[in-house]
Amino acid sequence: MDSGKRRIGRFFADEVAAPLGLDFHFGLPHDADRDRIARIHGFRPWEMMLRLRAMPASFVRAYANPRSLTARAFGNPRVLGTVENFNRPDVQAAEIPAANGVGQVRSIAKLYGEVATGGTALGLTAATMEALRGAAPPPTNGLFDEVLRVETRFSLGYVKPFPAFRFGSASNRAFGTMGLGGSFAFADPDTGTGFAYAMNRTGFRLWDDPREVALREALFARVLGERPQRPRPGLRTFWLLTREACARIPRPSSSDVGGESGRG
Repeated sequence: MDSGKRRIGRFFADEVAAPLGLDFHFGLPHDADRDRIARIHGFRPWEMMLRLRAMPASFVRAYANPRSLTARAFGNPRVLGTVENFNRPDVQAAEIPAANGVGQVRSIAKLYGEVATGGTALGLTAATMEALRGAAPPPTNGLFDEVLRVETRFSLGYVKPFPAFRFGSASNRAFGTMGLGGSFAFADPDTGTGFAYAMNRTGFRLWDDPREVALREALFARVLGERPQRPRPGLRTFWLLTREACARIPRPSSSDVGGESGRG
């Protein structure tokens, strides 16, 4: 809790953006120079049906069902259900940290770079950093993501490397966040690197957009000498087939199993 009861946009501006000199906002100020803001070119939801080799069918099916958790999450608020609406001034002025941060991509990389090297400028403690770098604890009900409809690895709100999505160094201590349309940013503590990629034209992959992964591969595998950033040949196909099969397996109800409900 913030003792000053600041809104999330104000808190980020005061405690994160200002100390690091970031040009990034949650809630674009009304006096911002709109000529500097890139326009997002999105896709229509029906176009996902034509991109099933890039986007998991399990996710597309769930997104098409307005009663599903997937559709409700991505359409909350409803205006965000259409990608082009992210260009609206009223949407950019709203403070929705999970969806509509506006700013320079280099500022995102700078923020993750600060955290990758210890976060001292932000007052992060050694215990916090160790928690961020640590392996993701296994969720109570397994690795199947009820929103993305595939297996994922998350810890403390950040995605962690896993076989179908390997990023950063081989220790798997990296952590970050993928975004709509192919954007991705993360911190790699082993190399002290902050990486960020964002695009104007949205793609169809949940992660490993070809444009993004080409840059990440060049930096980590060729410049830094770390592991390849793409999954091993054949692994993606196996992973897709496996998760599609798992998605069709009926999940037990809470009356059939013991233990806690929800994700760990």
